[in-house]
Amino acid sequence: MGKAPRTKLVFVYNADSGLFNTLTDIAHKTFAPESYSCDLCAITYGTFGMRSEWKLFLESLEQKLEFLHRDELFEQYGIVSVALPAIFMNTHGSLEILITASEISSCSSISELKRLIVAALGHESVIP
Repeated sequence: MGKAPRTKLVFVYNADSGLFNTLTDIAHKTFAPESYSCDLCAITYGTFGMRSEWKLFLESLEQKLEFLHRDELFEQYGIVSVALPAIFMNTHGSLEILITASEISSCSSISELKRLIVAALGHESVIP
């Protein structure tokens, strides 16, 4: 019975989970943004939360989404030797890199990141 493959986009930040790490990241982004190590977070989050343009874009994708930190990537998938941040495609529990850390770091705006994601997904639609 031809069920479509169960897929989801997995966004992995180059930061560890937990309240202390979150507070440290906020301080780092605020006081030394040029040396902040997670380009994905720097583009998509403001000081205290997800940017509304990014949130609307994610909601427009007809795709399940998962958001992980690097420690959670290891805990859930056993992956440690990949440059982060990265965006993966999870198909039936198997992760494949969709967008690399270098591709993310080449983006200087949410618009550029959205175009990169839409292209990687093969969507022809207009980007919200």
